[in-house]
Amino acid sequence: MSSSNPTPRPDLQRVPKGDVLGTYDTYLEAQAIVDHLAKADFPVAQVSIVGNDLKSVERVTRKLTWSRAALEGALSGAWFGLFLGLLFSFITPALNTGLFVAAILIGAAFGLFFRLVTYAVARRSRDFDSTKQVLASNYQILVDPSLTSRAQQIIATPPAAP
Repeated sequence: MSSSNPTPRPDLQRVPKGDVLGTYDTYLEAQAIVDHLAKADFPVAQVSIVGNDLKSVERVTRKLTWSRAALEGALSGAWFGLFLGLLFSFITPALNTGLFVAAILIGAAFGLFFRLVTYAVARRSRDFDSTKQVLASNYQILVDPSLTSRAQQIIATPPAAP
């Protein structure tokens, strides 16, 4: 049985192989090169961006406090109460402002309570907020060996102005 697709499917369980077209410090730099190749009608299905030397980076964004936890919980609960108030306003024929305000206040109270409880439990082990990401030390563009010289010619020419 022959396939009409001339491009073989990549093996997604293995690290791609090929010639290194270039090594870049950021993913955006590598992405810009692949974009340049794509605009020159290069078969980008034969290109891979490989991140090397992966690191897990956690950046501490702030210290948690009781007041911040209370405010976050109240605001989060108020948003949920606002959502429920809007749903109730669609169900009831006449807009009842008291019901709408009550839903927001009850949501804020429950949000505040639950956030303070979760903060009290988590405070023993973690008293800060952070963001996590996985970053590579560098990014290599790999290309099929039969297309290396063509890719090098394309990236040697500056991209056309938009």
